[in-house]
Amino acid sequence: MGSRCPTGSHAGDVWSGPFSRSGERSASRVTYATRFAGPGVNGREFRGQTEAGPAQIPRVQTDRRRSRRGRPMEVPTDPSVGGDRSGVGAGGGAWFGHSPAEATEARQPASPEFSAFGPRAVRTAEGPHVHAAPEDTSDAALLRRTMAEIEPIADKVTSYFYALLFMRHPDLRALFPAAMDTQRDRLFKALLTAATHADDTAALTTYLTRLGRGHRKYGTLPEHYPAVGEALIGALTRYAPSTWGPRTEAAWVGAYTTISQIMIDAATEDELRAPAWWQAEVVGHEMRTRDVAVVTVRPDQPYPFLAGQYTTLETPWWPRVWRHYSFASAPRSDGLLSFHVKAVPAGWVSNALVHRARPGDVIRLGPPAGSMTVDHTTHSGLLCLGGGTGIAPIKALVEDVAQHGRRRTVDVFYGARRNDDLYDIETMLRLQQSHPWLSVRPVVDDGPVGLLSGGIPAVVREFGPWDTYDAYLSGPPGMIRRSVDSLVGMGIPTHRIRHDSIEELVGATT
Repeated sequence: MGSRCPTGSHAGDVWSGPFSRSGERSASRVTYATRFAGPGVNGREFRGQTEAGPAQIPRVQTDRRRSRRGRPMEVPTDPSVGGDRSGVGAGGGAWFGHSPAEATEARQPASPEFSAFGPRAVRTAEGPHVHAAPEDTSDAALLRRTMAEIEPIADKVTSYFYALLFMRHPDLRALFPAAMDTQRDRLFKALLTAATHADDTAALTTYLTRLGRGHRKYGTLPEHYPAVGEALIGALTRYAPSTWGPRTEAAWVGAYTTISQIMIDAATEDELRAPAWWQAEVVGHEMRTRDVAVVTVRPDQPYPFLAGQYTTLETPWWPRVWRHYSFASAPRSDGLLSFHVKAVPAGWVSNALVHRARPGDVIRLGPPAGSMTVDHTTHSGLLCLGGGTGIAPIKALVEDVAQHGRRRTVDVFYGARRNDDLYDIETMLRLQQSHPWLSVRPVVDDGPVGLLSGGIPAVVREFGPWDTYDAYLSGPPGMIRRSVDSLVGMGIPTHRIRHDSIEELVGATT
């Protein structure tokens, strides 16, 4: 798979900066005041005070808020007051994705009194009558209406969000990369993604726990969260006038309070058992093609991970720019880690790792992430599809099965554009010779007669059946999307198809 800091500088092989390990603070209880401002509602500014610990997830009350002068402000219960209108659709749209609740609603049978475009006219003795749809006034519905309104202007909202953040808190600019073009909207989109799942506690907690742990490597501290919340509310206030109002603002303040506390608690807990990042020395650099290299590193301390997972890398040449890379092997006894890196046009990190990194250089590793791991409690066969450098985690999965000593059928389809791009085929064929339960089939888009061709999804259909297999996919986002559709069509349930986040794969190409 392709690619994904604390502020610091690189002098020789030593990193320094204000967020060093020795300087990390551990706070079991966090108290912060947030000035959720901007123009506010009707020109007013609001302040929120939150005190919480790991066992307490704060919720901002949605029925009462206090103004700057400390007087309680009654939040109207009439949904039409303050711009909370029902005219905007409740769906989050493709840019933000859909929440589980929306997916469930989409499967409900249509009411005879309603069409996909609104209420149906029902003829009575007095003439046609239109039934009004009951309005959903839950916090989750208010959040989704706001997101539906800003979706068409997402770029403007994102730009305004960061402008507010850096203007009001210029000290936070150092936590972000010098060039914001590739990572500009990740934080904002993460906040909106979390808000989309505000009514799904389990999904929200899982997502934010991983996010909170991962943000430690950027040097994020508890006191930074109020500033982000302030900028978020300010951006939404400006660009969502149709759906914004006291009740909607209260819903967003409550959602962000929950989001930030889950992330703070996750980071605090993770600080007790793992560093924010690992320093790793490059000990091996092997060019496989003119633009693909296998980079092997030795972490400065034990690095626990599972086969099929990935991490984030930061190079000394591009501080604060992190990219995702999958581990190319199962955990090794010598503690070394390997990555397959393909240099892409204008790819800062990938080109640095392929064409600049050499043994002796020191890079940084973030924590491991990803759930594309083998379930060793079952005997199901494994169907593994790897395209390009996506063969790296597939190879790790094969080694993992071999280490566990079970004879499980594993079928690997290794795809590339041309025969010359199958840079790791010899390694995979040697594994096949050593393990009779493993089958490796190379697939090329354009190759000589005798090789499987036509793309992985089409070729996989020629074999099988696969309905009893667990599927693992790694490669370019387009290949994964097509393969998922094809596998579902062949009878593999979606819960048995595993791959990394498409969004993270898209962000991993530089």
